[in-house]
Amino acid sequence: QVQLVESGGGSVQTGGSLRLSCAASGINITRHCMAWFRQGSGDEREDVARINGYDAAKYADSVDGRFTVSRDNAKNTAYLLMNSLKPEDTAMYYCATYSASWYCPFSEKEFDYWGQGIQVTVSS
Repeated sequence: QVQLVESGGGSVQTGGSLRLSCAASGINITRHCMAWFRQGSGDEREDVARINGYDAAKYADSVDGRFTVSRDNAKNTAYLLMNSLKPEDTAMYYCATYSASWYCPFSEKEFDYWGQGIQVTVSS
């Protein structure tokens, strides 16, 4: 059984930092694309960042330069370091995975497994 469990969320003030973790079980993330998505209240879910098995990362324009996605294959865990947080970053953040090391899908519908989500709240 595959599980993705997010942790590290919470409430911070504008300009603060948080690091989200996504601990995987039932899969070896070495052979997977790992991605982060978010969904604000009343908004559609949007792509935040993704990293393939070769550590090539891509970011949404809204977070590029502030967020860093990484992975620790030995711990079977992916991370999202969020710096310079803004109120508009407030959302439920989800970890997802796709079963290929060399390719991250464009569409979220192609991702195989999802975490339950974790709340990030940034106050002004």
